[in-house]
Amino acid sequence: MKKKKWMRIGIALALSVSMTAGAAAVPAVAEASTGNIIGAIIGGAVAASEMNKQIKYYNTTEEGRQELFKQLQEKYGVYYRYDLNTQLDRIFTNLTAAIGSMDASIYDRPYNYFINKEDSFNAFCTLGHNMSVNVGLYSYLTNEDEIAVVLAHEMGHGQKDHPAKGMKKSLGPAVLASATGTVLGAIAANIWNGQGLTKPMEWEADNLAFEYISRSPYNPGATAAVWQRVIDLGGNNSANVFSIMAGAADHPSNSSRRDNYAKKLTEMSGGKVTVQDGVVYVNKKELLTPAPISSMSSAERAYFVMGNLAAAYKNGHAASAAYADGRTVMLGAQPIISCTDGDRSAAEIADLLNQIK
Repeated sequence: MKKKKWMRIGIALALSVSMTAGAAAVPAVAEASTGNIIGAIIGGAVAASEMNKQIKYYNTTEEGRQELFKQLQEKYGVYYRYDLNTQLDRIFTNLTAAIGSMDASIYDRPYNYFINKEDSFNAFCTLGHNMSVNVGLYSYLTNEDEIAVVLAHEMGHGQKDHPAKGMKKSLGPAVLASATGTVLGAIAANIWNGQGLTKPMEWEADNLAFEYISRSPYNPGATAAVWQRVIDLGGNNSANVFSIMAGAADHPSNSSRRDNYAKKLTEMSGGKVTVQDGVVYVNKKELLTPAPISSMSSAERAYFVMGNLAAAYKNGHAASAAYADGRTVMLGAQPIISCTDGDRSAAEIADLLNQIK
């Protein structure tokens, strides 16, 4: 039955090709092409089966995961600096606990990770929950909360098996079109990149990152702040040199990702807190415009304030009075902003917050 089915497909394809060559050539072309096409289809099917088998090996078996991890380290090099590696350990510990609170499958394949020697601004997750952070990322991000957002996004890809799905999507057509069966070479050549990731996958990873960060010790406002920082550094062009959290050719724009997170922060606050053009509003009344500091723009700081306020409302701290603790504005037990010389005083901000909250 299978043989007849392959024959029907092969003959149909052969005839469709032969029609372009004119009636006189039909018999010869059909006769010459049928065997080749059937061979290509069978060879492609074998190669596709081998591809799926190898992806499963690297993605789900402990032996395959560790083998791939070593290949990644050899390909990109391992960068070690005590403070950065200690921070990375802390971030993964915090995020693993946060993800585990909603998705226990993370403990079945604990993430492998390392800092590599690439100087571009990126981090990636590939098969088998193997992750790496380019050392170049630290030239642009110094805030641990924002770095955690980058890694939470990549872990979102990992939790939903986007690397495996993307690889099948990107390699599948080439493998099926080939009768050579050299699928192992194709996987080896493509296993480290993000080809095949789609815009829906990017959005899913973004939304999961918000959930993960919200369950972690990190400021949820960092989700929007990191994209504001990317905009400050490189603009809103989604195809610019900053490849952070972007594997899809049609990945969302930087501003759309920032605004998606800002909307979530407003929802977290029960609709109480918004940010517009770097100004923080509570109940649609202006609270403050943070002053820029050496490491952060005014707009970027605004999203951190927004995140603290959203957390205060979510966790019930907003029922308490705001007050100044030195230069820090507190709302119940929740810090809101640590004032710098360019900001209004903590006491002034606390008084205003009490009037509008």
